[in-house]
Amino acid sequence: MVAKALAEVLSVDHVSAGDFMREMAAERGMSILELSRVAESDDAIDLEIDARTSRLAGSGRSFVMDARLGWHFIPHSVKVFLDVRPEVAAARVFGAGRSAEKENVNLDATVRAIAERTESERERYIEYYGIDYLDPSHYDLVVDTSDLTPEQVVERIVEHLRERDMVKEDGAG
Repeated sequence: MVAKALAEVLSVDHVSAGDFMREMAAERGMSILELSRVAESDDAIDLEIDARTSRLAGSGRSFVMDARLGWHFIPHSVKVFLDVRPEVAAARVFGAGRSAEKENVNLDATVRAIAERTESERERYIEYYGIDYLDPSHYDLVVDTSDLTPEQVVERIVEHLRERDMVKEDGAG
């Protein structure tokens, strides 16, 4: 939601690694959590997402991307980490009612599914690349979104871009 809104404010494309993963899960007839579990023993899944991300780096396009490892594959970019308390994340995900995420039958199940997916991804990325995507030192800006609206988060990111002279006052790049 934030990435899409930011892309709109900046008048650039929005790209989502989560969409890549949801597409791949749907193609296989499974949930994202199920695909994450498969990815623990089948590196082809992560490698496909990583390849899609890497191709974007050389595309010459301007875009906003939401991705766990976007900062790693697109090093010459502004890297923003959106943090959130686990219970808030679960409420947001559960409230979205995504049909592909079959494990999210209630709020407690959603908390567990997010924690399991996060740890699964974290372990794989450490194994594959020797990096912990949850380490805030990888990012130019860290925003705790727990008590902010998406619009407030976008405002903080745009302000950060203005401070770096990367956008004009109207938000456009």
